[in-house]
Amino acid sequence: MSEAAFIIGLTGGIGSGKSAAAAMFAELGAAVVDVDVIAHDLTAPGGAAMDAIRNVFGAKAIAADGALDRVAMRRLVFSDAAAKGRLEAILHPMIIAESRRRCKTGLTSGAPYVVLVVPLLVESGGYRNRVARVLVVDCAENTQVSRVMARNGMTSEEVRRIMAAQASREERLTVADDTVDNDSDMDKLRLQIEALHQKYLTLAAKNPLAG
Repeated sequence: MSEAAFIIGLTGGIGSGKSAAAAMFAELGAAVVDVDVIAHDLTAPGGAAMDAIRNVFGAKAIAADGALDRVAMRRLVFSDAAAKGRLEAILHPMIIAESRRRCKTGLTSGAPYVVLVVPLLVESGGYRNRVARVLVVDCAENTQVSRVMARNGMTSEEVRRIMAAQASREERLTVADDTVDNDSDMDKLRLQIEALHQKYLTLAAKNPLAG
């Protein structure tokens, strides 16, 4: 199965509702590959990236259970661009390789198409070459802030710092082939996802090697 098989790149800012949208696609029969899930797997206790992370950053980057200390690492990479680069040099090649493997598995297992969830799809141009279409989950910036504050216990300032390091809402919408509005409730989101699912089934059937 070619990597060019029908893959939808799903993205959106922090707190936009990417995970909720992806879960709805999965319920409808699409294969979902989430690069954040892959990153967590790689940095879990015994994860494939942990030896390299320990060698580069030392014991201070490792939590008591042997996983990456995500809080400590988040603080480090936000304050030290060189540290961010070193972490990305470890993780990004592993994430790319594993996402390719999982996309192939999803397609060969019979799913009609793959939804590849990439929070930083717009920022990391390489992923855009691997997808047939870009789907943006969109909502107002104030909605993003309130959701992340409620979910993660962050302050408004912390959330907006993360948002400032991501592509802007306008930049994401500029590259979008499709969008869903997630400023409302889950029922309205589901209706939009169901409509897109039908669209993607048709497109995948007509052009299974698009992308």
